[in-house]
Amino acid sequence: MNQSLDNEFCAIIDFGSQYSQLIARRVRENRVYCEILPHSTVAADLKSRPLKGVILSGGPCGVYEEGAPTLDPAIFELGVPVLGICYGMQVACQTLGGEVTPSEEREYGDTALIIDEASDPLFGGLPERLQVWMSHGDRVTSIGDQFRAIAHTESSPLAAVRDKDLRFYGLQFHPEVTHTRDDGKILHNFLYKICRFSGDWKVRNYVDHAVEEIRAQVGDERVICALSGGVDSSVVAMLLHKAIGDRLSCFFIDNGVLREGEAEQVQELFAGKFGLDFRFIDATDRFLEVLAGVEDPETKRHRIGHQFIEEFREAAKQFEGVKFLAQGTLYPDVIESISPNQGASVTIKSHHNVGGLPDDLEFELVEPLRYMFKDEARQIGKEIGLPDAVVHRQPFPGPGLAIRVIGEVTPERLEVLRKADAIVQTEMAKLSDYRRIWQGFAVLLPVRTVGVQGDQRTYDNVIALRIVESSDGMTADWVYLPEETLARISSRICNEVQGINRVVLDISSKPPSTIEWE
Repeated sequence: MNQSLDNEFCAIIDFGSQYSQLIARRVRENRVYCEILPHSTVAADLKSRPLKGVILSGGPCGVYEEGAPTLDPAIFELGVPVLGICYGMQVACQTLGGEVTPSEEREYGDTALIIDEASDPLFGGLPERLQVWMSHGDRVTSIGDQFRAIAHTESSPLAAVRDKDLRFYGLQFHPEVTHTRDDGKILHNFLYKICRFSGDWKVRNYVDHAVEEIRAQVGDERVICALSGGVDSSVVAMLLHKAIGDRLSCFFIDNGVLREGEAEQVQELFAGKFGLDFRFIDATDRFLEVLAGVEDPETKRHRIGHQFIEEFREAAKQFEGVKFLAQGTLYPDVIESISPNQGASVTIKSHHNVGGLPDDLEFELVEPLRYMFKDEARQIGKEIGLPDAVVHRQPFPGPGLAIRVIGEVTPERLEVLRKADAIVQTEMAKLSDYRRIWQGFAVLLPVRTVGVQGDQRTYDNVIALRIVESSDGMTADWVYLPEETLARISSRICNEVQGINRVVLDISSKPPSTIEWE
């Protein structure tokens, strides 16, 4: 989808930083379109695109280490400004003749930055002393004559440098995190005062692009769509319907790991209200068969992904020669599923619609949201007329309750979790600030504890509550619900769900934890 977008764009070269996705969020918040590209990207890959700036991310390696990611020197000959952050600064300075060495005084966390050249456009509107976020054990120790230092810290005389001729800036700190107290001005200044972006990127502009791209990709062919009823697949279905009309057939596959009432709600909306060609497939038995005895979460994801494809292969036989399968893949799905062989980032978890797909996939994928974040998908959904109940629906993983049943998935354990989760959803929906919750759900643990219910000793299972707030799912903070809500959830689960005698609360943020437990 991205290759034919004619928007001016910023390329983010990823060297494996945990903050690469956050850089992308900050850039798009500035109404500038951007993409995260692997560190293997060379200048020739970018020449045919309307490139106006490049950002080099941080990374976990030292530039002097064997096998450390390198940078194509020709990036500096593209005629656009380049901003290097942390490792990005180090690899750029090394490429341009500087020297990087391990630092005797490592800097991690909150650090005072002294701006030596307050008149530089990168620091426009900022005080001469600024609290910034450092996270490095190496530093640039010497730079060529073409560089000059424009800011320093007590331990880093070269905390920020620039090369006027090459329009290169290097920062040893992270401007993309909120711990750097610049109110986002540094990245804003780079994008507008240095790169001269027009700032005309709006998510709603993407609807027309997506429709055009879908039509160009599929021509006169029919497309089958994997429709789950979640935000992502619902937006994809409506974009496809807008693009190709009745040549779209949506298949809702009941994989047996859905929440209470989910299948009925989706059918009523898309078949009833929107009049799409909606086809229901009950594949519960087949999915539970491939999950039988499986405890490893990655194996669950892969088996579910493979079974989905098998279901669509069979469903496609209803039509002759269907070549295209549409699905609601988002950018975070892609980034989290990248393998070490594809980029510097490590695989966090395989998403069933990315890393879980079989090598012999017979369909060409149609993924109009592949370069979008969740909040952007919501904006698109609102733009094309999806109801708020869908647009603001909490994310639900493709593998469904299978990855919220920790350990083996059985019909009995699914039923326990399904009932407990329904209580969580009902009670959360009563909150006046319900929409601030990104995800709230129950997890069934493979742990049994002693309890007392009705004067009887019990030895039953534990439910964990996972409730977080986030803007895009890339980072998340746990939410402490009102005590009366937590008490009501716990009381109802223990009283109404047979087999549960204890409820616990997960108070971990992402990172270091993920939102889902598996």
